[in-house]
Order: sequence, then structure tokens, then C-alpha cells
Amino acid sequence: MQKRLWSLMVGAGFAASLLVPQQTSAQDAVTIDPAIPAYKAVSGISGNLNSIGSDTLNNLMTLWAEGFKKMYPNINIQIEGKGSSTAPPALIEGTAQLGPMSRPMRGSEIDSFEAKYGYKPTALRTSLDSLAVFVHKDNPVKGLTLAQVDGMFSKTFRCKGGEVKTWGQVGLDGSWSGSPLSLYGRNSASGTYGFFKEHALCNGDYKDTVKEQPGSASVVQGVSEDRNGAGYSGIGYSTSGVRAVPLAPKQGDAFAPATYENAIAGKYPLSRALLLYINRAPGSALDPLVKEFVKFILSKEGQETVVKDGYYPLTATIVREELAKLE
Repeated sequence: MQKRLWSLMVGAGFAASLLVPQQTSAQDAVTIDPAIPAYKAVSGISGNLNSIGSDTLNNLMTLWAEGFKKMYPNINIQIEGKGSSTAPPALIEGTAQLGPMSRPMRGSEIDSFEAKYGYKPTALRTSLDSLAVFVHKDNPVKGLTLAQVDGMFSKTFRCKGGEVKTWGQVGLDGSWSGSPLSLYGRNSASGTYGFFKEHALCNGDYKDTVKEQPGSASVVQGVSEDRNGAGYSGIGYSTSGVRAVPLAPKQGDAFAPATYENAIAGKYPLSRALLLYINRAPGSALDPLVKEFVKFILSKEGQETVVKDGYYPLTATIVREELAKLE
């Protein structure tokens, strides 16, 4: 499962791009691959763009749209972020040209698209993310295994986790020992809900006690206000009121913090690519407005926006692979 996930994230030729320095040791700050070119505006771009899909990508899509509009003042971009599951129907029905998703399309979603158009949708990697398990900032838990995460959030324990009801069961003592878990998560329309279900719960069922929230920001806010809280969200929604817990694939493995270096090295077990789906007929020219917007996302300016929003930028290798899909 982890191997398949990592293949989707990095694609071919990623190992070479690891040679590019990505972080400064002083501040542990993420920097952009210097080989990613700056965006160059072209003439004749106008019209309307509609984006429907992921809540996780909602802020990023808004920031990209604002930056793109500075280049092209006459365009109009509408963004709706109610969950990744809303993207495929919007693309199929033609109510959106852009379908941001925090998980890959399911086979049934791809089949429905192909049944209408005769070809598959095009998936583009826009940025990288570590799906974090957040706890309250005062929670001292040093790390969790995926089996423990399964025991916390699942009622079926398909990842071989035993049921976890208190913080003492994951190693905390003192006043924390008997404190019951208070769980926060997303609703079933969310790609983050689906990704966490697949990769952290081995497609098991969530506990009925998980408090479903309408967005990632609500998950993080809930945990920040609840001393016993734990919830999952993209790393870009981190605040000073919560802490991302280091994770390990199994007992005995080193706990890996949710950092850019661990994401690109495949050490953090819940890393993922954040995707943008478009409708591109093979052999046909892509709508210039859609093409230029994607090129902006994959530019130096677009990837600087990724860092600004708390997510992780692509490498130049991945950028070249994604740009090739537009030609």
C-alpha cells in the first residue's frame, strides 16, 4: 500500500531530484527547487474558470487564483471546496474545468468520466502534503504507530491495532493516563476522509465517536480547543494550538515527523500528492485558459504559494513531468 502511494506521489525520475537542496538547516524552512522556471504571461487569455472539489486545496486554489488574476485581470475564477468527491461529477457534467482532489479518483469515478467522454481524466500533481495526526499543543505523546492510530480511530482494526480509548494506552502517564480520547475527523465527501480511511485504517470503518467536521480547519480548531483531542488533516492547516505527532509504520520503526524532507524521502507514512484533475481530450489542444492556469501552478510563483500555505512544493523533475501532460 505504501509503495503504491509513493509511486503516485513522485512518479518516474524523482530520485535524481533529491540531489537538489530543499531546506535550510537554520530555520528548517522549505525552499523552492531553483530549477523550476518563473511564470511568463502570454497574450489573449480571458474568460471564466470554475473549480469544484477538495476542501484541503481550497486555500491553495484561492491563492493561486489571486496570483493568476494579477497576471490576467480580465479573467474570473470561481472556487468551491466542499470535498474531493464533488470534483468528478463536476468534471463529468461540465460545471467545472478544474477538479482539485486530495485523493486519487476511484476506479468507479474514472469509469463514469470515460463512459461519457471516451477517455480518462488527466491527473496533475500540484503539491505535496503530509496528512497529519494532530493533538492538543499540551499533549506530550512522542509518537504513534499506524496500528495505534488504527486503534484510536477505527472500530474494525484492519491495520491490526487494538482498541485505544485512553491516552494511557498509547504511553502517557500521570493525569493523562485515564483521559479519554476525543476524536475529530472529516465527513465522507472529503478526500482526506477517504485517504485516511485507506492508508491509516486499512479501509476499516471509523468509530461512531469520531466527530465529523465540514472542513480541515474545523478539525484543527476542535483539537486546539480540546485537551484530549486528536484529529487528522493536511499539514497546511497546522496552527499554534495543535501539534503534529510523529508517526511510524510499525512498532520498532523510527517515528518520522511530518516534514518536507521525510515526505520526499518516503519516511513519513501518510504523505500524499495533492491533485488537480482536468478534462483533456487526447490529441486535442487544451483550453488556453486552463493550460495557463496549470502552468502558473507549476511555476516558481505557484510553488512559492504552496510553501506560503504550509504545504510542500514539487521538485523540478515532477514539474517537468506534469507540464508534459499539457502538450
